[in-house]
Amino acid sequence: MSYGHQGLREERAISRIEEVSSLRHDRFKVTVSINKERPMSKSPLYEKYNIQKYDLHPNYSFAHLEDMIPKNTPEYIDNGQHYVERIVRALYYFKQCALIGPSGTGKTHVVYLVAELCGLPLWEVNCGLQTSSYDLIGRFIGLGKENWVDGLLTQWLRLGGIMYLDEANMMKQDVATRLNPVLDTRGHLVLNEKDNEVIERHKYGYLIISMNPYSAEFAGTKPLNAAMRRRMAVWINFDYPSVGERIAPNEVKMLQKRAKIDYDTAYKVIQVGAELRRQYKVGDLPYGPSLGDLINWATLIYDGNTPLEAAEETIIALTSDNADIQDDVRRVIETVFGNSR
Repeated sequence: MSYGHQGLREERAISRIEEVSSLRHDRFKVTVSINKERPMSKSPLYEKYNIQKYDLHPNYSFAHLEDMIPKNTPEYIDNGQHYVERIVRALYYFKQCALIGPSGTGKTHVVYLVAELCGLPLWEVNCGLQTSSYDLIGRFIGLGKENWVDGLLTQWLRLGGIMYLDEANMMKQDVATRLNPVLDTRGHLVLNEKDNEVIERHKYGYLIISMNPYSAEFAGTKPLNAAMRRRMAVWINFDYPSVGERIAPNEVKMLQKRAKIDYDTAYKVIQVGAELRRQYKVGDLPYGPSLGDLINWATLIYDGNTPLEAAEETIIALTSDNADIQDDVRRVIETVFGNSR
């Protein structure tokens, strides 16, 4: 499973199934299997983060939704911002929080890691103009009013876990408005479409929204709905570990470990990435590379390509299709690595 986007995993055979309930929603099927005897295993990274005192589901097991709990999420290393701990703490006290920062700063990665560390199923929605209230709330299918299908939000309310709304400031106004009673002291959703059924928010139902800063460079973004903004008790700002002349040793070491390249090359790759990020943040480039982007570039260097050859297939093409912008990226690479091919 990629940790950039949530996909529902293949159903696993679990012995001694005591209850099975199938939930359908358009192109996917979630099968809930309850096995009271199977213990939940913790991520090997659990002890690394200071979250032991924040139990997000005491005496309650999500083993019946185990296939929706992320597995093998890579470690996240920051420079003292303690993103994992701060998010878990916010969920413990307030049940919801907001993450804001440029693309590629690791917001989604950290959400997946939090879900895995805390043993919580993850419901992920990439918000946009195409995301309708039907997708989140539900709808009747077929003729008449006999076959109601819960949307993702409604399923999350019933079953619990983390609802992750990515790119939340691209959400349509009517969709955002439906979330307001879920996120305040009422803690419920009224299904106006279904005889005004009231769905109470699961006791261990948590919500995280993430977004890029509102800016003209992020097409489709707009100021977050004011009512929803007030309901987010905690806001956590994300930034790149290395930007401009600030090079984070942890990021260099992580790149070296993941791409298996020498330290000097890893440092130079991060140095290029830091300068591209700086130019992106001031509006000179349309994209700033994530650590994952830099790992892809470094992997091709490890495979025997020169830095510039490897960059042509990765970091240069990734930044833009515009030839002038690509030349700008090449110049940064040549400044750090030289112009040898």
